[in-house]
Amino acid sequence: MQITHEPSVKPNHHPRRLWLMLGLFIIITVAGLAYVKWWPYYDKALIAINDRSIGSSILTGVGSDVSGSIWETSLDYTIKYFKAIWKAAVLGMIIAAMIQALLPANWLQRLLGRKSMKSTLIGGVSAMPGMMCTCCAAPIAAEMKQSKASVGASLAFWLGNPLLNPATLIFMTFVLSWKFTVLRLVFGIIVTFGVSYIANRFADPDKAGKFLERQRQAAPPQPRSFGLRWLKSLSVMFLQVAPVYVASVFILAILQHFMFPVWMNEGIVAIIVFAIAGTLFVIPTAAEIPIIQSFQSLGAGAGPASALLITLPAISLPSVLLVSKAFSLKVLFFVTGSVIVLGAVCGIIGSIWLT
Repeated sequence: MQITHEPSVKPNHHPRRLWLMLGLFIIITVAGLAYVKWWPYYDKALIAINDRSIGSSILTGVGSDVSGSIWETSLDYTIKYFKAIWKAAVLGMIIAAMIQALLPANWLQRLLGRKSMKSTLIGGVSAMPGMMCTCCAAPIAAEMKQSKASVGASLAFWLGNPLLNPATLIFMTFVLSWKFTVLRLVFGIIVTFGVSYIANRFADPDKAGKFLERQRQAAPPQPRSFGLRWLKSLSVMFLQVAPVYVASVFILAILQHFMFPVWMNEGIVAIIVFAIAGTLFVIPTAAEIPIIQSFQSLGAGAGPASALLITLPAISLPSVLLVSKAFSLKVLFFVTGSVIVLGAVCGIIGSIWLT
């Protein structure tokens, strides 16, 4: 699921036009987030506070006898997943296309281009209002990187969306416990800001950059109209993302039957296995909460549950594929390995603190 960005040389804007473009970008983004995320999550927060639940686990094929219906449960998961995320996925692509077509040339480079902690902090903090899952945030992060934001800032935005989601933290406090929320917040900050900042050192400025630059030079001239540029960027992005996205989610839906061995209810091996599985698997926003509830009801201990607390939302195989053209393999391997290791550490601490 690799996004091959529709390359273009962005026009330099007159100051008045610059502010108009930025204003339009902000209005569309805020309106989209209010409709897709903020208002629905307000209602969901009230449910979490009153009912101590946000619904049942989306994983239907774990811990049950599904030998005769593996394809049915896999298709069921795929349908449920896309029904849960499609609005946010479309919004993510819309915002990514606006970055490419609407924001002035080198604007993000000036704001977030330095390999500094400040740029990483801005990227991570700006992710918090987004409240997106890792796959929905991936096109935006990839486009940020293409627009010459630093690796650290782009990764912090990508990782911060699911890990530092304020709504998820509220749900977690009332549905699981405040201790789970503390673990999520501490390790979410470490992953979002620490891992992203260190990843700057693994960045190969030439590899991904030269690839995108060759595309940019070989591309036909873009339409001058913002609307045409945006529609072209969005349509190309959708055609590239959708087929592989659907296929990868369906494959993982099949593998759910084997990835989460709930009979391994405790111990370091169980924590490591669940950390790896959680890193690869794909879920909608906040779905880790009912999944953890479900696994605990099946006998999973605090250790594996705490590992999933970090690894399930942080990244997934589909989201890594989404950003694979924007970031070097070294960066992606580092981020993936870091999520697994920190998820396992969170699991070990959780097994001690939560029992």
